[in-house]
This record gives sequence, structure tokens and C-alpha cells, in this order.
Amino acid sequence: MARTRKTRSKIEFGDFQTPPDLAEKVCHTLLRQGVSPRAILEPNCGRGNLLIAALETFPHAQKAVGVEINDDYVREATQRLRELSPTAETDIIHGDFFVVDWESILSSLPPPILIIGNPPWVTNAELGRIESANLPEKSNIQKISGIDAITGKSNFDISEWMIIRELEWLQNRDSSLAVLCKTSVARKALLHAWKNNFRLSRAMIFNIDAAIHFGAAVNACLLIVVTEGDAHIQTCQIYTSLKDYQPQNTIGYRDGRLIADIQRYERWKHLQGHNAHYQWRSGVKHDAAQIMELTPDGERFRNGLGEQVELEPTFLYPMYKGSEIAHGAQSPTRWMLIPQKTVAANTREIQLTAPKTWQYLLAHAAQLDARKSAIYRNRPRFSIFGVGDYTFAPWKVAISGFYKFLRFRVVGPWQDKPVVFDDTSYFLACKSEEEAVFLAQLLNSKPAQEFYSAFVFWDAKRPVTISLLKLLNIQALARELGMEDVYQSFQNGSSQKHATQMMLSL
Repeated sequence: MARTRKTRSKIEFGDFQTPPDLAEKVCHTLLRQGVSPRAILEPNCGRGNLLIAALETFPHAQKAVGVEINDDYVREATQRLRELSPTAETDIIHGDFFVVDWESILSSLPPPILIIGNPPWVTNAELGRIESANLPEKSNIQKISGIDAITGKSNFDISEWMIIRELEWLQNRDSSLAVLCKTSVARKALLHAWKNNFRLSRAMIFNIDAAIHFGAAVNACLLIVVTEGDAHIQTCQIYTSLKDYQPQNTIGYRDGRLIADIQRYERWKHLQGHNAHYQWRSGVKHDAAQIMELTPDGERFRNGLGEQVELEPTFLYPMYKGSEIAHGAQSPTRWMLIPQKTVAANTREIQLTAPKTWQYLLAHAAQLDARKSAIYRNRPRFSIFGVGDYTFAPWKVAISGFYKFLRFRVVGPWQDKPVVFDDTSYFLACKSEEEAVFLAQLLNSKPAQEFYSAFVFWDAKRPVTISLLKLLNIQALARELGMEDVYQSFQNGSSQKHATQMMLSL
């Protein structure tokens, strides 16, 4: 029972205490960056490791305040400060971040202020699952709507909400912020600040090894933000570790977008634009892999539940999973049951054209009807999502969304049927093999690879997204590579032989 309470507490409060050696390294990094505070504030001070390290690193600080929701930690931090006997006036306050009168505390601190911390590593969705009250007042800080909100993009880290509040506190103060957080959270907080034209004079991200320091399998960092004067910089230098003196690269905000590599963006930004002739598509979304994905078993098929089934070939298509696209599988080993040609198609027609398939769907209706995503509501029974004429194009250029490299692959028909993909993949539909080969050649070129690398953050859960792929104007890319005539030949309906000859001549 004690273990259960401890686990819930760690989840609810994102309780990853900063190790003393890491706290010391963080403060030395701040010192190296010229931070010299007269006051120190830690809004989630826990046992006090960061606050104590800051007091030891900045002995000229006049006042230090820690706020903590856990009363056991409040007592521990208070006792440790007594034993430290710093010259600064210190105070540990028992309080909840979401209700504390922060303006009153901040106004009592002499500038410049250093706000330091390690805010909770937990998302609002995780707190919702355990019915926690440790949540901010509901507000859509990311301004997400529509399908993005439905499919989960509205989930956010509590630390993101806190860091944004802390950045707001600094807008009228020449001060510094230094927080340990997930790298993705640091970028989101900076993006919010840049979008809203926050006053920032410097921003730095120093990568840390979360597995070593916290036993957490996430990409994490120390985010440092400084506000001085009236500067509104929109770049952030990235360092590979706390020891580094020179940045590895620079991220930033340009033309309304978060940029992963400013240098590459400036070089290739002219390739941005709308694709007039091609549209990136997602693979099929069905949320029922055990039922809808099958492997051949003699003359029959076997589903993910271990059941051997006999189905008509009418609605079965060879498929690749994202991992198979990424690793270049030579031939499909699975088949997908696709009950619709379009999203709104009436599935009851299956009863007449493929009665065995219809009975199979009815046999698994309970699981299919229980799919939670809102995209299936008010749709024909057994509906899927992400299907249309493009799904059944004979040739495609495909890429997986989950892998940390950009590799575009030509995929053709298998056993006289078009190959389909799961929803971890994206593709362009093509009319012929020659067109697919041409597009893959363009997309695997150095300009295309560097263009996409200017936008993609490789530590993201799904680095390659459909919104990323849409940024590149394929016709502009063909022009850059001196292949626009070949591009136009495919759009104008020129013979495939003519297009191929033009490709070979380049």
C-alpha cells in the first residue's frame, strides 16, 4: 500500500528531486553565463537542493525564497537552510504554485532575480487519469482546436504551464530563469514566448542526461532565459552538455514557425510553399490492429488475436507498417482489412459483396464499436479514417514518421494490389513507377534533406509529421535541382518514356 501511495505521489507531483551534484553543475553553468542575482526564487523547491546550491554559488545574494506544496519537504528544506546559515535572508513557504500570490513574493525581492527550479515532470492527461486536483485552471494555452485537439495534441506538461507563467513574471524585470525540464517543454515555452513577443535578451538550452540524473527515459535540458533591457531576441543557442562553452547550433522563430536549425533555414527557406500537384497523405487509421491487420496462414489468415479466419480478397490489401518502410522491407508480410473506399462509404454493402468479411466484422463488433476516438462518431459502422482514392494508387513514395532519419521509399503494387500503410506513415500517391522514382529522387536529394532538417526536432516522439512534409514545395525543389522540365512532363501527361529519358539525360 505504501508503494501505491508513493507511486501516485510521484505521478501527481512529477516528483523528480534534483540530485545535489546536478544542482551544483546547474549553478556553475549560470555563473559561467554571467548570472549574478541579488535574489533567488525557487517556486517548486522540494528538498531544497537547487536553492542551497544557488546560495552557495551566489554568496552575494541578499534574499532567497522557496515555495513547496509538500509539507514534509518544507520542513526538510527549512532545516537544511538553518544548518547552512547563509548570509542571505531565507524563507521556505508552504504553498501551491497554482494559488500562491506570486506578485507579492516577487515584489519583495531585490532585482536582479534568479528564478530557478525543476518543475513537475507530468502531463495534464496523466493527472486527469488519477483524478488529481493538482492542475492549473483550465485554459488552452496552445490555442489548439479541431482534429488536433481530438487526436491528443491538446495534452501538455504541467511544467510548460509553469515555465510560461515564470517567463511572464520576468517581463517587467531584468532577471534570469533557469529550469530543468524536458527538452520538448523548453521549446514549447520558448515558442510561446516568441509568438507573444516576450522580452528576452538571451536564451540557451543545455542538454542533460535524464537517465543518469533522474532515471527517466526522456530528452531533458537546462533552459536558461535572461531578460535585460528591451531586447526581444527570437533565437536560442543549443549546447550538447552543461560543460560546453560553444553552442552546437541555434534554434529560433522565423516566419511564424519554430525552426530547428536557423542556418539551414536561411539557406533553403526559398523552397517553402504550397504543393499544387501533390498532397501528402497519412496511412490508414483504424485503432484495431488485432482485428484489421492479418498475416497469411496457408489458404487463410490469422489475426492479432490468434484466430484463423477465412475472408474474401475483396477488402484485403497488402500493407507495410512504418517500421517496414523505414527499414526497407522487400515485401509485405501483413494484409489490412479496409472496409471502405472513402471515409463516408456505407459499410453495409460488404454484407452483399463479401459475406464472410461481414460476419468477421460482426464477430468483432464489440471491440470495433468501443474505439474511443471521436473521428469514428456518426460514421458508418466499422469505419476507418484516412482512406480515399489516394490509398489505392498503384505507386507511392512513403516515409515513416517515427524514425530519426529522412528516407523516402518507392512502394509499388504487390500481387496485383496496391500496398497500403498504417497511420505511422505518410505518402504521395503516384500514377506510375517512373513518377514515384522521380519524386523519391527529389526528396532524397541534399537540398530536400537539409530543408527538412531545418524544421525537424529529432528528439520528438514522431519527428516526421505531415505538417513538416507539406512545408516543401516539390516544384521549387525540382527547379533548384535543374529538373523542373521533368516535373512538368509528369504534370502535363507526357509519356512516361519521354519523362524517363529526360531524367536519364540529367
